[in-house]
Amino acid sequence: MQLIGILHNAKLKHSLINGFIKVITVFFMLLSLGVVAHAQVIDRNIDEIKQESIDRVKRGAYPLGGLDQGDVEEAFSKITTREPDDWANGFGLVADKYMKMAATAKTKQEAGAAYKRAWRLYYFGQFPVPNSPGKKASYDKAIDAYIKYLQTQDIPTEVVKIPFEGKFITGYLRFPPNAKGPVPMILAINGLDSRKETVAESYAQILNQGVGFLAIDGPGTGQAPIKVDNKADRMFSTALDYLYQHPKVDNKRIIAFGVSFGAHWSTKLAIKEKERLLGAVAQSPAVDVTFSEAVITSKVKGNKEYLFDYIPATLYVYEGANSVDDLYRLVPEMSLKKQGLLGKPTAPMLIVAGAKDTQTPIEDAELLLRSGDVPKDAWINPRGGHLGRESTGWIDPVIFTKVIIPWELRLIEQSRNPSK
Repeated sequence: MQLIGILHNAKLKHSLINGFIKVITVFFMLLSLGVVAHAQVIDRNIDEIKQESIDRVKRGAYPLGGLDQGDVEEAFSKITTREPDDWANGFGLVADKYMKMAATAKTKQEAGAAYKRAWRLYYFGQFPVPNSPGKKASYDKAIDAYIKYLQTQDIPTEVVKIPFEGKFITGYLRFPPNAKGPVPMILAINGLDSRKETVAESYAQILNQGVGFLAIDGPGTGQAPIKVDNKADRMFSTALDYLYQHPKVDNKRIIAFGVSFGAHWSTKLAIKEKERLLGAVAQSPAVDVTFSEAVITSKVKGNKEYLFDYIPATLYVYEGANSVDDLYRLVPEMSLKKQGLLGKPTAPMLIVAGAKDTQTPIEDAELLLRSGDVPKDAWINPRGGHLGRESTGWIDPVIFTKVIIPWELRLIEQSRNPSK
């Protein structure tokens, strides 16, 4: 009996070893084919998010530009977990305080400052995307606060609703004060986690230069009527239709601007809407490499440039994306090279990028510079990360004021005086 038991155990061990070898063999076969389930998403924990946020607010760095350090610290004192609704509640409680201050303010200026402060806090309370009930409520409050803020400003803003496929493209339309005749316009498109409100705020400074703007949410973000896929640029063509028909718009001088993911759209418009655009600005444009499996994997493993939740934010904006595996299927379809658009004629372009960008590799900017039919202008920061930004010095508002707006104004002026 003992001999039988020994033989049985030996056979069992042999069987287990063979089975293990087969499993390992199959695993590496699948790995070579690229079909093994992708790794778990790696990201900052709540304490790391808090510390990084405080570091950024001290520098005025994205996405905390314009926020007060004391307000952020007060909100963090109420946040103990990484749960989206806990985050939204912490910032919402601080924002509520400023909404009350605005309602009882004695002057329009005081009310405007309080509403603007509340808007920034509610917006950060829904960061990076409103993918929970609490964050959705925070986003709705952010819009309400921002519109109330706009109502305190001397230069009026029209909230426009452009019909689109049974829904609406919602945008902020602003014209320069005392404009005489049709004016040049910027079609401004936000990124993955910014909103039309943030790009509208950036472009407020161009109004006194005799240029207006229409700020709209990119697909999958804010109040956009559709999510991201490789045909979603059609909503921008509808927005251009609207501007072309507007009596106050100089439709020979429309420039498309896109930041981050919005730069993908402005690049695509520079190709597909070449005849209707004076030019286009693409700040860290995703063209081809960004949409590759290798770059998706690098983001799944964690991206320190992005504050937190890059993958959940990406899932939120893509049509039909419910898992990381869905991103590996959907994201590569966005490549402009795969769509056969690279190399086609383009409108004049300014490409802004950072050589150390870990979200949109510099190779995409280089590929775009080598494509098309006309010379392009470029501002490439060799020490810059995403959008060309640095931790200090060349931060977002500085790049916008010193690089992007001057290029747009020069392009408009040159179109009026070609000999200059």
